[in-house]
Amino acid sequence: MGAPSAALASLPAGLVWQGNQLAAASRPAHPTGFAELDAELPGGGWPGGALTELIATTPGIGELSLLLPLMRRTGAQQWLAFIAPPLLPYAPALHAAGVPLERVLLVRNGDAAQTQWAIRQACSSGACSAVLAWPAQTDNASLRRLQLAAEASATPLFLFRPPAAAAQASPAVLRLQLSAAPGGVSIHILKRRGPAASAALHLRLPARTDTTAPPHAVACPAPARSAPAGIYPRCA
Repeated sequence: MGAPSAALASLPAGLVWQGNQLAAASRPAHPTGFAELDAELPGGGWPGGALTELIATTPGIGELSLLLPLMRRTGAQQWLAFIAPPLLPYAPALHAAGVPLERVLLVRNGDAAQTQWAIRQACSSGACSAVLAWPAQTDNASLRRLQLAAEASATPLFLFRPPAAAAQASPAVLRLQLSAAPGGVSIHILKRRGPAASAALHLRLPARTDTTAPPHAVACPAPARSAPAGIYPRCA
């Protein structure tokens, strides 16, 4: 046992990944904005050009608040795409959080096939800083196509999935199960390129400055690109 271990140790760094270590990211990762979470993710952040699944036990527990630091970094020549969100946008909350509303692209339809097509096109375009999507139906083959589209264009893709998805196989490189916790959210890492996480991670989420917003307002996506800020319907 000692000789193989010594041989592995002598190889150039990054050539061999050992299961007891976090894998080296093939592309630069995107810092999450939460140091505790970055420390648990390969590359120190959200995977670049890959599929990430966020599985929430209940919608609106802070799953979008978790992505606010990433959304704030949307460039002036990029789009932040929201595909088939379950609730209407609440622009004031996201504007107060620093999300550039003028760079938000909202796509809504009720057809599962069209939703899958829209997600792939948003990823393949290479014009999006990130794609956030809520597909009503998906299977392993569809997930594989989405992963390949994100990888080919180096676009971070986040799928928000229901609790039942936690028990299903997925090609996503990162899968997080989220549940509500006092002052924030509890994260159980279901899958990452590295050893299994030993315990759940509790993150405190920043309090909203807009106290008139509905409780789940920040969990609603930003407005369509063509309408002025501040006039969108509140989430029901």
